[in-house]
Amino acid sequence: MVETLSANLARAAVTAQGAIAEAALRQADRPAALTPDPFHVAPALNEVMTRLAAQPDRLMRAQADLFSQYMDLWQSTARRAAGEAVAPVVAPAAGDKRFNDPDWASNPMFDLMKQSYLLSSNWLNGLIAEVEGVDPATKRRVEFFTKMLTDAFSPSNFLISNPAALREVVQTQGQSLVRGMENFAADLERGGGQLAISQTDLAKFKVGQNVATAPGKVVYQNDILQLLQFDPTTETVCEIPLLIFPPWINKFYIMDLRPENSMIRWLTGQGFTVFVASWVNPDQKLAAKTFEDYMLEGIYDATQQVMTQCGVDRVNTVGYCIGGTLLSVALAHMAARGDKRINSATFFAAQQDFAEAGDLLLFTNEEWLQSIEQQMDQAGGFLPSQSMADTFNALRGNDLIWSFFVSNYLMGKEPRPFDLLFWNADQTRMPKALHLFYLRNFYKDNALTTGKLSLGGERLDLSKVKIPIYVQSSKDDHIAPYRSVYRGAKAFGGPVTFTMAGSGHIAGVINHPDAKKYQHWTNESLPGDVNAWIAGAQEHPGSWWPHWAAWLKARSGDQVPARDPTKGPLKALENAPGSFVLVRSDD
Repeated sequence: MVETLSANLARAAVTAQGAIAEAALRQADRPAALTPDPFHVAPALNEVMTRLAAQPDRLMRAQADLFSQYMDLWQSTARRAAGEAVAPVVAPAAGDKRFNDPDWASNPMFDLMKQSYLLSSNWLNGLIAEVEGVDPATKRRVEFFTKMLTDAFSPSNFLISNPAALREVVQTQGQSLVRGMENFAADLERGGGQLAISQTDLAKFKVGQNVATAPGKVVYQNDILQLLQFDPTTETVCEIPLLIFPPWINKFYIMDLRPENSMIRWLTGQGFTVFVASWVNPDQKLAAKTFEDYMLEGIYDATQQVMTQCGVDRVNTVGYCIGGTLLSVALAHMAARGDKRINSATFFAAQQDFAEAGDLLLFTNEEWLQSIEQQMDQAGGFLPSQSMADTFNALRGNDLIWSFFVSNYLMGKEPRPFDLLFWNADQTRMPKALHLFYLRNFYKDNALTTGKLSLGGERLDLSKVKIPIYVQSSKDDHIAPYRSVYRGAKAFGGPVTFTMAGSGHIAGVINHPDAKKYQHWTNESLPGDVNAWIAGAQEHPGSWWPHWAAWLKARSGDQVPARDPTKGPLKALENAPGSFVLVRSDD
């Protein structure tokens, strides 16, 4: 057994060394890194540390407090070693899964490592959080990266200090580590020399075969989108069709992962004629496409085609995430021109006011934007999809980075097939002109709701948008926080219905009623403060979809015969889900 273990450890080491050497050779042919500090945290860190140094009394008190906590830990450990039952000095936060293995509590050595780490990381993060006299945005930047640093140094992330990983090595005689290093080498290969951690088994899914299977047709396409019309499943449908604009950062099929959780199938079952914009996965040929192009060739063109196909003069619309921001801009532009083609608008986890836009604001100062621009220039005029994926993963590092690092590499497990994570890995590239406009004018300058944004020859003013608006937010959304979404809801000038769902950015939106999961809150009023809205809200079990469908049906006209996508004025070009959605960024 010892010989087998030694041989496998040697194999694992050789595999890792070979993979790293190969990655180094690949990187040698590439331009040098744009900056050793790509998120420009050093100036903010220097400001916070300077402020701390100017408060020696606070620093001394903090150090004394840490020493006192360690004294308590040492005493607790000694009492436990003597056979006494003692409560832990510090425990992981609720929802922290890093220390779920029983040995973290039952084994005195691992328990000491765990508690020592928690004391130190809590102390350091708390010290930064309590700094006074620093710009709030600067402090928040340092807080975020301090949390990233302390998360990275968790003992659960190292083989020698992870009891579950060590147990797996012993039980498999080192084979788990061999598999882990093979996974590591494969991820380096897939990332072209940069580590692209696998979150799911990508080979288990194929778009159009076991995800994105709702039947329909592509009835129109231009440079930036294919327009999908889905087959009806009822004899009659609402007169006014529904057109959905998903985010162009991801593919549309988050709304059609499986038949049992497909929003598209559910909506057709409710008697709506459903259209969806399937955005292009752009390359350098589309690098010059602008936000205005996406408004004109996206919102304006698609709504016109839907009206032509259905023989109507109005459409109901949905904007999901960044697609909702684009839709908001188009609504303000249409209001300025007296264009009444959009009858109502619904927003899923979408922001218009970015003053409280969450942790993504940390990545949008001018220095970082200049680095992003240089990165896009090097790539040929677009932002590689992996860059955006890395940013989103960093927002939930323990769940989306370190948990897979431990499972895939330290324990040698194969990623489980999971359709949501397959979709999450299928991100798209970003055209340079479009993406920089979005980051600068929304995240950096918050220009839309402050009246500073002009587009297509019009000064945009959301207060002039008088059509009915339905706004969905999610309680635990870290990308579009409900406070930020509420600020946007208040910016419109017409009747607004605001709803809050349980869970986060994805599960809060995609929650089929049949699943009977989570809950949602409604409140017919829209007070000035979101806390007042919450105080007056009523909680309901399950999905918010039926509440929205009732709202939408009341604004969708009379019943008409169901519309066959092959029998409208527009020619059916190909079957859904179309060809645009099949283009992967790593092809």
